[in-house]
Amino acid sequence: MIEPIRPDTGSVTILDQRALPDAIRYWRCDTADEVVQAIQTLAVRGAPAIGIAGLYALWLEAEALRGRDDFWTLLEEAKDRVRVARPTAVNLQWAVDRAWKAVRDSERDEVPSLLRQAADRLAKQEQARNTRMAEWGAQNLTPGSRVLTHCNTGSLATVGMGTALGVIREGFRRGLVERVWVDETRPLLQGARLTAWELLQDGIPATLITDNAAASLMARGLVDVVLVGADRICANGDTANKIGTYSLAVLAHYHHVPFYVAAPVSTIDLALDQGDQIPIEERSHDEVRTIRGTVVAPQEVSVFNPAFDVTPGYLVSGIITDVGVLHQPYHTSISALVDAIHAEP
Repeated sequence: MIEPIRPDTGSVTILDQRALPDAIRYWRCDTADEVVQAIQTLAVRGAPAIGIAGLYALWLEAEALRGRDDFWTLLEEAKDRVRVARPTAVNLQWAVDRAWKAVRDSERDEVPSLLRQAADRLAKQEQARNTRMAEWGAQNLTPGSRVLTHCNTGSLATVGMGTALGVIREGFRRGLVERVWVDETRPLLQGARLTAWELLQDGIPATLITDNAAASLMARGLVDVVLVGADRICANGDTANKIGTYSLAVLAHYHHVPFYVAAPVSTIDLALDQGDQIPIEERSHDEVRTIRGTVVAPQEVSVFNPAFDVTPGYLVSGIITDVGVLHQPYHTSISALVDAIHAEP
């Protein structure tokens, strides 16, 4: 399995996803701020993966501050920088806040090892969640399924087998997936560069398409199901994911194609009632003006480059989580799920 994040002694090595598929290049991060830079520049990406990377960043900072009188002040400042490195993906904030709550009353000398343990533990938990999610999701596939997916939701994004891509992998293992249609995912081509690469590594039949070819495929009856990931899910089922996901949901609804979101429970943000409350990150204009360093637009043209969009819950056929598949009405099913989790001993 691909390792996008590998902790070492006093550093974290990150598989630089910006270089794929042309080259396999690693970035050694020795400080928390280097990990933050890796997150912000998409060297490491995917909601679950950046949550794990965020905890390793805190561990590196705690190690660097060991023995200092201003340990807690500086560590809290680092925590605040890390948790907002990607504002839309809730997993990062969730992981950092949970770890901070667990260590803030600990003895100072214990904090570095506690944070390292928390990061290692979360990585193992994400792998297990991916496996459970894949098993739940595969139950919604039928033999001969032609699946359309967007962006990258595989091992590169999760450190496990993936969310939506994990469902596809399990479905293929069971003989249910005939072909995967891979959206290129402009402007940064995560589908073309990363998802296509992962599927080819696994020997899963994949066909790359331009983002604007999806409607034509659905109109011709060549798509049986759409599977995507999520960066944040609101209490009503509204879902933030890579820009272009909402378009697919509208197309799927019009063409009567099931549209599923796959994400761990940690992606659900009960603090937000609906999607218009989700902060949407807007990224560099040059990401649109250029394609992998090649200029494709006038430098002076204005650009709107939101990294994510929001799909209303009523367009989502089901939310595949690590503890089951949720269905509409999502206010009810999500609330019941969270209550059941909290009630567990």
